[in-house]
Amino acid sequence: MAVKLRLTRFGRLNHPTYRVCATEASFKRDGRVIETLGYYLPKAPNAQDQSSLNAERVRYWLSVGAQPSETVASLIRNAGIELPKRKPCRVRKNKPTPSAFQPPRRLGKGRLAKRKWRAKHGGETAAPAAES
Repeated sequence: MAVKLRLTRFGRLNHPTYRVCATEASFKRDGRVIETLGYYLPKAPNAQDQSSLNAERVRYWLSVGAQPSETVASLIRNAGIELPKRKPCRVRKNKPTPSAFQPPRRLGKGRLAKRKWRAKHGGETAAPAAES
C-alpha cells in the first residue's frame, strides 16, 4: 500500500478550499481518505491563515514512508516540519561499449556494410585497391 499525502478539493465554485489528507495512491483525488491532516485555503487574505497542519500526524506519516505531493511538501516546509531526505537512486551500470573492430550486428546489408564500418573505424580496408 503506497500512501501519499495530497490535497482533496472542497468548497464552492471559484473559491477552492483543500484538505491535506493521507490517502492511498490508487484512490481518486477526492475519493476515500485514510486520515485528514489539515487544510489549505489559497484565497485567504493573510498568509498565516492559509494553511494549518497537525504536525505530529504529518511526522508520523512521513516516518512510515508516505510520499507528499509537491504542493503538500511545500506546505510542510512552510509549517516548519522537516522532510526526510530522499535516498539516492541506485545507479545502473552502462552496457560495455563494443570494441573498435567489432561491427554491430545489423548495419545495412551484408558484408559490404561491415567492410565500410571497419574502414570507417580503423579496421580492415573497404576494398582492395585496383592495380593498373
